[in-house]
Parts: sequence; C-alpha cells; structure tokens
Amino acid sequence: MNVALREMTASDIPAVHQLETELFPEDAWPLAAFESELAQSETRNYWVYENDGKVVGYAGLCTVLPISDVQTIAISPEFQGQGLGRKLLTLLVETAKERNALDVMLEVRFDNPAAIGLYESMGFVTIHRRVGYYKGGVDALIMRLQLDAQQGQEEENKA
Repeated sequence: MNVALREMTASDIPAVHQLETELFPEDAWPLAAFESELAQSETRNYWVYENDGKVVGYAGLCTVLPISDVQTIAISPEFQGQGLGRKLLTLLVETAKERNALDVMLEVRFDNPAAIGLYESMGFVTIHRRVGYYKGGVDALIMRLQLDAQQGQEEENKA
C-alpha cells in the first residue's frame, strides 16, 4: 500500500465525485459543489489520499471563525479500518486550531456507527439530533469538539 496525502486540486474533483457517489449514493454532493468548495480557498481546506494514482479518500474543512465545520470526510471501503480516516480527522482538527477556531462541528448520519465511533473517540460529543435530515428520512447527529477545552487539557497533560 502506497497511500499519500496531499492537498486537493481541481483535477482531483472527478475522481473525488466518483468516490462520493459510490460511498454516499443517496446524499452525494453534485460535482459543482466540490468545484465551489475548492474555489473558496480563504475559508476552505481540502485534501485527498491517493494510492498508486487513484483517489481513495478525501476530506474538507470550512472555517468561519469562531467555528470550523467538517464539510466531508470519506475513505474508500478497501482502505477503511487502517487509520486513514482518523489521520484525516486529526488533520482537520489541527487545521482548525491553526486557524484559531474554538469549535469543530460536523454532521453524521445516525446510521453510521463506525463514523460516530471515530468522532467520539476523538472527543466529539453529540449536541443535537436533526430528525429526517438526510434523504430517506435518516436523522443526523450534530457533533462538536471544543478546541479551547481540548487545548487546555493538552497543556495540562504536558505539565
């Protein structure tokens, strides 16, 4: 396995969109949404994982202070369970810190226990449930990671 992480470019969008439609058939973003996100470089950061020239994962973050919002995060099924999603989420959180955000927010499908488990293991807590938010009537959990509290805890652990 030769997986490399790098910033997403416009040339990645077709491959990212293809993976998006495979992973999230009911909720896939349209191609134009990725183009729009990537064009907003002042508030957006996007990355891709590549394996032998093929996109196998991606993630995006929007920061409008005081909040950063995980726009999307996905790993191809054959690469799941190898820590790549955790590494992407860690990168998003670190980027939010660098941008001086106080909180990182995200929405996750209620029927995605693997993602919820990852988020909870990294300190995210559920703050709200949006009933019927996703297509097909699936609820969304709104989760938050408070960075100011997390940074304080990290400094305490170093002492």
